[in-house]
Amino acid sequence: MKVGVSFLTIKEDLETTINKIDESTADYVHVDMMDGMFVPNSNYTPADIKKIFKKTNKKLDVHMMVCSPNKYVKEFAKMSNVEYLTLHYESHRRPIDVINMIRHTPLKVGIAINPETKVSHIVPLLNHIDQVLVMSVKPGKGGQKFMEDILYKIETLKDIREENGYHYVINVDGGINEETAKMVKEAGADMVVAGSYVCMSDDYNEKIEKLR
Repeated sequence: MKVGVSFLTIKEDLETTINKIDESTADYVHVDMMDGMFVPNSNYTPADIKKIFKKTNKKLDVHMMVCSPNKYVKEFAKMSNVEYLTLHYESHRRPIDVINMIRHTPLKVGIAINPETKVSHIVPLLNHIDQVLVMSVKPGKGGQKFMEDILYKIETLKDIREENGYHYVINVDGGINEETAKMVKEAGADMVVAGSYVCMSDDYNEKIEKLR
């Protein structure tokens, strides 16, 4: 099980937290980008993200919780430390157009689905993507409780991948701790995003290893 660490909910300052994630055994830094429209809160622009992560070594898994995600693709494509760029299915009238934009860059493309969005909605997109980000909480706020009824989505996505020979990674974001990580792993997830479980702790590596 791979682990990305999000820093939406932290107990230390941002710079210290980023350094700790960068020095940890995490596989990715999960970067939540919010525009205040798709979700109520707003935080960083691509320029901010480029500046914050100028000196970090870990690859970034960028989660765009934004309207008009197509506006940001070119800027992220210029950043050598971004590996995954994920848009929300619900954020664009024609998500395939944004997916194709990302596929014409060096970036890997992800599609995120909110808890109320059915897997059936994204089936036509699954052969075009590298990651499905299953939201197990409502997007935009850290520290929420894991929604167990999304587990069937993970199982469905795993079955579709096996039946069709697709290659996407199944990632789960929201309410992840030692207990819920075990549940999503058993359902077929390949990766989890953990925020407060790691960043509110005193030992990042201990928490990360418990998630694996």
